[in-house]
Amino acid sequence: MQSKSPIIPERVRRISGSFSWLDHRLLHHGFLQSMQPEEMLLYFFMVLVGDKNGVSYYGYDAIINLLKLTLDQFITARDRLIDMSLIAFKDGRYQVLELPKAPCCKHLPRSHQVMGFKEILEGVCRSSP
Repeated sequence: MQSKSPIIPERVRRISGSFSWLDHRLLHHGFLQSMQPEEMLLYFFMVLVGDKNGVSYYGYDAIINLLKLTLDQFITARDRLIDMSLIAFKDGRYQVLELPKAPCCKHLPRSHQVMGFKEILEGVCRSSP
């Protein structure tokens, strides 16, 4: 059986100042599986910088510089997190929301949709002379 004791006991994390947390349901209920890497990065950032109500005030310019995202990547990730009901955005404020019961995807951009083999072949055949 694996030991559950800390590897370096003197470096166990402690709460000092503000505190943020990630709900384990992100992993165990499929939320992470439904996210693209930029969406995960932005979501984790929003959790990190949010106050006790999950609200943060970072501007997009600061966010894209800190996370090394392009403006398009940021906007796409932000809009997807909103569509998935994970964050809210209004008047320059963001709020990390309580997780919905299950992952929900209202819309996936075509580049993020999984295509079947038949669709791929049909697309190749249509584009061939």
